[in-house]
Amino acid sequence: MQQHLTRLSAADIAAAISDGDVSATEVTRAHLDRIAEVDERVHAFLHIDDEGALATAAAVDAKRKAGEPLGPLAGVPLALKDVMTMRGIPTTCGSRILEGWRPPYDSTVVERLRAADVVILGKTNMDEFAMGSSTEHSAYGPSHNPWDLDRIPGGSGGGSAAAIAAFEAPLAIGTDTGGSIRQPAAVTGTVGVKPTYGGVSRFGLVALASSLDQAGPCARTVEDAALLHAAIAGHDPRDSTSLTDPVPAVVEAARRGDVRGLRVGLVKELSGEGYQAGVTQRFNEAVDILTELGAEVVEVSCPHFDYALAAYYLILPAEASSNLARFDGMRFGLRAGDTGELGVEEVMSLTREAGFGAEVKRRIMIGTYALSSGYYDAYYGQAQKVRTLIQRDFAAAFEQADVLISPTAPTTAFRIGEKVDDPIAMYLNDVATIPVNLAGNCAMSLPIGLAPEDGLPVGLQIMAPARADERLYNAGAALEAALRDRWGHLLIEEAPAL
Repeated sequence: MQQHLTRLSAADIAAAISDGDVSATEVTRAHLDRIAEVDERVHAFLHIDDEGALATAAAVDAKRKAGEPLGPLAGVPLALKDVMTMRGIPTTCGSRILEGWRPPYDSTVVERLRAADVVILGKTNMDEFAMGSSTEHSAYGPSHNPWDLDRIPGGSGGGSAAAIAAFEAPLAIGTDTGGSIRQPAAVTGTVGVKPTYGGVSRFGLVALASSLDQAGPCARTVEDAALLHAAIAGHDPRDSTSLTDPVPAVVEAARRGDVRGLRVGLVKELSGEGYQAGVTQRFNEAVDILTELGAEVVEVSCPHFDYALAAYYLILPAEASSNLARFDGMRFGLRAGDTGELGVEEVMSLTREAGFGAEVKRRIMIGTYALSSGYYDAYYGQAQKVRTLIQRDFAAAFEQADVLISPTAPTTAFRIGEKVDDPIAMYLNDVATIPVNLAGNCAMSLPIGLAPEDGLPVGLQIMAPARADERLYNAGAALEAALRDRWGHLLIEEAPAL
């Protein structure tokens, strides 16, 4: 019974709880038991909040028993990326410098999850301060891909994706600065969505790059992602970048799933050389399916996408060097060298030396250099100009197509340790996802099959204009249904048993 509960979709779990077929407490215990069974091998979680999760579940059961209305995700377990603050629960951002910090407040995302009666199981592993594509840069050790425990689950939100793929949780929250929701989804055979910038509040999200960061849903189905998206989205006056628009009708779009007459643009610059043969094969097959479903497929060119990676790795480090200056050992987290004999600046320096990992230090130095006197215009200023050109490329492409598509990642999951000492090779994993963040648009990754050469998941990326998130769910649901009909199952159901 417990194993069955961990295999259900979030929508099915919520319906079973609402109908009284199962209690929220039973569902929560089943997932906590699953975590206890497999997470020593997966290492998706950094902290498990057993007590808090069971208390929330009991409250949901009491509400149902009392006849009170339940939300569409009441009682559904969720894994939370450890970059979102949660009152009284450790928040490390995968870094030693925040070890032991328990925030005194909830992020807006957590507030909305609580209001929706979602059961938060705990905090998931991540690349330190969301800097990485493999979760190998976590100060607490790498997470492992449930499809092959010797391989990475993507990054920076590999813990959230791995938790879903290992059936430890049906839902998770990730954050996406350059692909950190979508790339892990692609390599773990799950669904991940980067909402429109400003569509989900960043209040309580520990900032990496403020003009790029966006929280979003991770799930095993498009409908589940839509339900979570609807629960966390909406205006927040505490976030100055929060959109005041109504939340897009994402759930309705996910349940419609009809691409007849939809104009789908193939991005010329996001395919071909550098992409694994099996990734290209599965992508081309998915394009054929979209055509069979009645979509109109056209090729579009976004010539400045070729410069996106270089621009991103100037803009992100520049913003990170500013945002991470607050971690100095003075107010919270680690404090090194505080013997009473050293000055404040020496303590700050020793704390940062001990608390930050190599990748964080690398990006802080790059960003500080790019912002320094005499170099600002040559580096950061030029990168922002490229960003504008990329936004114009998107605008021109969306005049020809309603959505754009590409492979989400150029390869399937690589082996742990394979690229960790080669920053450039690591950065190239995000070549297809970065343009969306630079433009502030929305995008989804969904699984489209296994690569023939290694039997590992392949993801397809759907991109839509800002404020048109419902297009992602409409197109994604249609393709998902067609692929399910072809396979007779959801891809994630075939993940190797742990």
